[in-house]
Amino acid sequence: MGCGNTGASLGLYMGATTAPGRHGRPVPAIRAGGEECPAEMASAEPDSEEAAEAEEATYEVMPCDRTELSQRLAVEELITTEASYVHNMQLCVSDIRAHLQKKQLPELDLEGLFSNTDDILHVSRRFLKGLEATAGQGQEQLLCISTLFQEFKEEMEAVYKIYCASYEQALQLVESYRREPRLQEEILDTLNATVPHTGASDLSFFLVMPVQRVTKYPLLLGKILENTPSSTSAHSALQAAARAMAQVNANINEYKRRREVATKYNKAEHLTLRDRLARLNTHSIAKKTTRLSRLLMHEAGIVAKTEDKEYDDLEEKFQCVASSVATLKENVESYLGHLEAFLLPTPHRCELQMDEGPALQHRRLSELLQSTIFPEFKQRVHRLVWQPLCSLSDMLEGPQQLVKKRLDKLLDYEEIQERKSEMGSVSYDEEAAMNTYLAINDLLLAELPRFNQLAVQLLGQILRSFSALQLDLAAQVLHQAQKELEQLPHGHMPLPSFWKVVEDSLQQSGAQLRAFCQAFETVTPSPGTQPLTPAEERKVLSLVSKHGPDKLYQVTSNISGSRDLDLTLLRGQIVALLQSADTKGNTSRWLVDAGGPRGFVPAAKLRPYSPVPVQQPGMHLLPLDSGTERRRHSYASPEAPRPQVATFTPTFQVVAGFSFAARSPQEVTLQAGQPVLVLEPHDKKGSTEWSLVEVNGQRGYVPSSYLVTVPVQDPAGWSLPV
Repeated sequence: MGCGNTGASLGLYMGATTAPGRHGRPVPAIRAGGEECPAEMASAEPDSEEAAEAEEATYEVMPCDRTELSQRLAVEELITTEASYVHNMQLCVSDIRAHLQKKQLPELDLEGLFSNTDDILHVSRRFLKGLEATAGQGQEQLLCISTLFQEFKEEMEAVYKIYCASYEQALQLVESYRREPRLQEEILDTLNATVPHTGASDLSFFLVMPVQRVTKYPLLLGKILENTPSSTSAHSALQAAARAMAQVNANINEYKRRREVATKYNKAEHLTLRDRLARLNTHSIAKKTTRLSRLLMHEAGIVAKTEDKEYDDLEEKFQCVASSVATLKENVESYLGHLEAFLLPTPHRCELQMDEGPALQHRRLSELLQSTIFPEFKQRVHRLVWQPLCSLSDMLEGPQQLVKKRLDKLLDYEEIQERKSEMGSVSYDEEAAMNTYLAINDLLLAELPRFNQLAVQLLGQILRSFSALQLDLAAQVLHQAQKELEQLPHGHMPLPSFWKVVEDSLQQSGAQLRAFCQAFETVTPSPGTQPLTPAEERKVLSLVSKHGPDKLYQVTSNISGSRDLDLTLLRGQIVALLQSADTKGNTSRWLVDAGGPRGFVPAAKLRPYSPVPVQQPGMHLLPLDSGTERRRHSYASPEAPRPQVATFTPTFQVVAGFSFAARSPQEVTLQAGQPVLVLEPHDKKGSTEWSLVEVNGQRGYVPSSYLVTVPVQDPAGWSLPV
């Protein structure tokens, strides 16, 4: 077996061979130092006839020596090819990648190309050192090699499964770069400058080496095992090592399959309603209907749920982490918004006309906070808290999609399992659906613990960073405030004395403010209602009868209509409010009735119209009831004299709009236009359909709709004080 020949792989990449050269021909594997492998050198160099005859005679005489020779050659092939592999990986990492990094090409995704080749090189170097150390072990060499594979199998699986899972993506990148002439030229320039002796035409020559190497370990061990007698103690150890490396390849294949399934389902799709409708077909509708019916049967207890305590605990912790991240992100976003709003006003820029004293220190401190400390704090919060939090939130989307997809696939899996138990077999598509669920479930069980751990660590680091930033901000503000405080006259005063000064200053300022308010109320004229002309009085009576007194407003200044449907009114006119907004919802323009024309006027030029009551020459004496309950049910004249209360005739009064005939002792008869005194605008049950009134000394209930409010008619006209 030649050093560059991989033979049959174990399922990762079937039919993988040696890396192709520039023209597609196999390139022999290179030892450390650039020499070809012994087996290939033997095929390249012609053997002498004497050597052939001597070797044949030797094999005929000593068959055991021939087996031992083959075993020794197989061991040498393992060690020499490992040295050649490590040498080539060293070229790939130290020379090729470093040269491409110096070019600083933003289009090149070096991380996607080379993946974790650093980790592979680190493990391979240690493994090669162990292999070379077995050279002087004699008969114990095979046992040492077997033990070495057992010791490195977990490390090899850990590093190679990551590389093999991303290998297809690396090949896609190489293919995309091949279609870009400029990038391909830069890559060829790097290969010619660093590894001209390989004749490689692109990066795939080196990228395939880790894939080939991990699949070749079982074959190399198998070749050593073939030439090891079963009676020796090393035979069983080599068998165990070969099985272990075969299992490593199987685990890598399974991991790669899981990653392919995860890549398919963990992308969050943001589809419009049209896109979702376009995806609907008979198959998808039937599948979703089956899942929904299965889910409803779970909730109803008709069929049992598939219990997985381990997964349920992992998902619960994951959902807790996701909820915490979402809540923290919302709070930090709100915090940054409030901080932005806090930085907008700049009170220190207002001219206070104070160039010395505490105001000057306050102004300097405010300017420093607004211009330097708070903006820097905001930038640090954005960089150290907000951006990592957004990255963590984006990282959660993939696992969340997988968790959601697992539930869908679990419903399919249960349905297919039930059908399989009834019919004994399932179709190929159904078997694939079952395998998809198992792959997603196994992947989540394997990856969620580590993901939860890393997410919690990152979340804790974000919170610690935020706390540290808050402490740093408080320290900076306190330091600057102390510097300004030292320049104040009370800066070195004891704290109790300082608070006493503050209290005295506040009391003095409060007394001055109260005196100012009293003086302001004294000199400010009280608002008065504009006097009305007789024509305006008639208009007011008309507006009151149409809209009621609570809708009346008086114009405070002349209004000149400038737009369609605007009214032109004079100061002092009375209008009735129809709507407190225009047709576009603008509440600064009101629709009013001016006693004929209707239109819009500015709301700021209207104020409620509340006429001042006029004292009438005569007084009406009303009895004062001692209690509400007694007044409500007392319809007869009182038995004992009661205190008298003087009242003035109001500007508006309540009259009967229609005649009403009492039908029971609790009701009272009304005549249209008859004045009434409303005692309670509701009945004993609180209903406003009936009102308790007093008419001509009698009390009783009447329908509230029969009562209207009208202005008091004064023969001398309305007399409203200014």
